Amino acid sequence: EVQLVESGGGSVQAGGSLRLSCAASGYSRMGWFRQAPGKEREGVASIYTSVVSTYYSTSVKGRFTISQDNTKTTVYLQMNSLKPEDTAMYYCAADLRSYYPYPLNRDGYNYWGQGTQVTVSS
Repeated sequence: EVQLVESGGGSVQAGGSLRLSCAASGYSRMGWFRQAPGKEREGVASIYTSVVSTYYSTSVKGRFTISQDNTKTTVYLQMNSLKPEDTAMYYCAADLRSYYPYPLNRDGYNYWGQGTQVTVSS
């Protein structure tokens, strides 16, 4: 069942940018995950909505930025300097629990979006 809604995916040339959006509110933690064909779903970025603490996977640090709007109704993933290896289905995730020891672990999120495809061409 689709519980969250992502948008902003598409096709872009290497070096380009995309911004993903996730419409959601009332969650304590939110995150972005991605899954490429033949690979496991991996955490990309996470944010604690109460204190705006952020976390990033090593592969995207310095290129991606997770943020939320002032009303906390939308979470964004700004993706810059995109690489072909960033190609994947991107998922928005959320959870009501205020604490989880591993921000980028998929087990820490109970609510998920349907995914939005990001394709980066070389």
